[in-house]
Amino acid sequence: MPSVADYVMERLAALGIDHVFGVPGDYSFPIDNAVESSPRLKWVVCSNELNAAYAADGYARRRGAAILSTTYGVGELSALNGVMGSKAHRLPVFHVVGAPSTRIQRRRLVTHHSLGDGSPDPFVAVSASAAGVSAQLTPDNAVQEMDRVLREAFRLSQPAYILIPEDLALMPVRGLPSARTRPMGRPVASSDPRELQGALEAILTRLKAARKIVVLPSFHIARYGALGDLRDLLRRSRLPFALTPMDKGLLDESLPGYLGLYNGHRSAPETVASVVEGADVVLDLGGVIPEDLNMGLWTGALDPSRVITVGPEHADVGGELFTSIALVDVVRALARKIPARRGTALAASKRVPLPGGPADPVSSPTLYPRLERFLKGGDILVAETGTCMLHLSRLRLPVGVGYESQTLWGSIGWATPAAMGVALAEPGRRVVMVTGDGAHQFTATELGVMGRCGIDPVILVLNNGLYGVEEVISERGHVYDDLAGWDYHKVPEAMRCRGWFCARVATVADLEVALDRARSHKGACYLEVLIPAEESQPLERSLIDNLYRTKTPGPKPSARKRKAGGSR
Repeated sequence: MPSVADYVMERLAALGIDHVFGVPGDYSFPIDNAVESSPRLKWVVCSNELNAAYAADGYARRRGAAILSTTYGVGELSALNGVMGSKAHRLPVFHVVGAPSTRIQRRRLVTHHSLGDGSPDPFVAVSASAAGVSAQLTPDNAVQEMDRVLREAFRLSQPAYILIPEDLALMPVRGLPSARTRPMGRPVASSDPRELQGALEAILTRLKAARKIVVLPSFHIARYGALGDLRDLLRRSRLPFALTPMDKGLLDESLPGYLGLYNGHRSAPETVASVVEGADVVLDLGGVIPEDLNMGLWTGALDPSRVITVGPEHADVGGELFTSIALVDVVRALARKIPARRGTALAASKRVPLPGGPADPVSSPTLYPRLERFLKGGDILVAETGTCMLHLSRLRLPVGVGYESQTLWGSIGWATPAAMGVALAEPGRRVVMVTGDGAHQFTATELGVMGRCGIDPVILVLNNGLYGVEEVISERGHVYDDLAGWDYHKVPEAMRCRGWFCARVATVADLEVALDRARSHKGACYLEVLIPAEESQPLERSLIDNLYRTKTPGPKPSARKRKAGGSR
């Protein structure tokens, strides 16, 4: 019989996971050794647990699930910010934690990594709350509990917390399924037939009566296995669709039905807002999240009576609520039953001349159009939280280019380790990552891990010497937004990243030369791009007030005054 630790790792490897991100530590050594001895798993020892969690997040986005391994207390708590981000973005990350032996726990011996009270309970409570499902494994329950954990992690599409005491991790499991019984794989969601039928009839009735329909799909479509069915639905119906910043990359933007980015007053092109908001029916497939940055600081004006929302386990059709239905079942049925239409929506936008002359300093207006042309089919663009994300979400991605961002959780520093996870999940694709200097300083140590693992990303670090996004959403001139000055382009060499092309870019000519070199370079590329600090100008005061709601509301004009004012 395999040990508990070996069984857990082989059970997770059977899902198609082939890398484990983490930091080894005492109490988790049996788990660490189980990873090392597995013929299907490779260790990726990260520079700290938070980076490991970010990397697992990136890996899960492309592979569908990931494994994170830490020790208890200091290790698991260090990882929790990243785990919570995976929970927000609905990613099944299996956080496997080694705890002190049951002999230590029963005697309440005081260990290091603890609060000095002989109890690991506070850590268990915190880590379990950061996950969608949790389990404490023993030799007796490991088989049944792993089946439950897998089922719930995929049903919820959220992280799982798996705690194994050190002594129990070494013991053989009891009740292992026989060789004739195939262990349960990824569970398949199912719907209540009556609820599903009622939802479909209500949706199709509304769609049949509508003249103008726009599809607004959410990233949940991919998390819950309905992406292929969504593509079939769009091919058959030829309905126009838009994407919000949080959902960018879900569908190919070269499709004729793609309208553009819907983001309230920041929609791109601007006409997208009027088309989406003027539709008779907005078919929200997956459940678009009405978050501030995802809705142009809440300037989106979708009429709830015109929106049909199909969430992961429910559908809301004009106030009629249908429950116990799986998103994939609804989308698949709609793809078969929705009326086929002729023609297409809008054609892809045409390229415009690139702005800026060779001697001009690099700026956002000169950088992003060139980056858009640099991307090619098969690339995956990873956008850091910050001002660069605001620009990258508005790019028109070429055919076959993927896109990942952390718009909802918004933890700066996420992108560098996440890009490593993305690259390991899909080794046949080139990862292009854009980050700001402030965010990069949080997690730049992961460059050394990329070098050790032989990963070849293209990394652009935008250096303006400050937390630029803080100045955009606040006001300029605060000392707390100033950064320590780094020679970023020298960092990979210091971390022994061999064969990397590194350059510092200041002018448009420098940028074009560096991008040309990056196109043909066989290894990783790391470009430090100088951006003027003056670009980070604060938003209008009214927009900042709308974002934070700290200003005391003023009195509203009376009806008489409004009438008088309108008659002038």
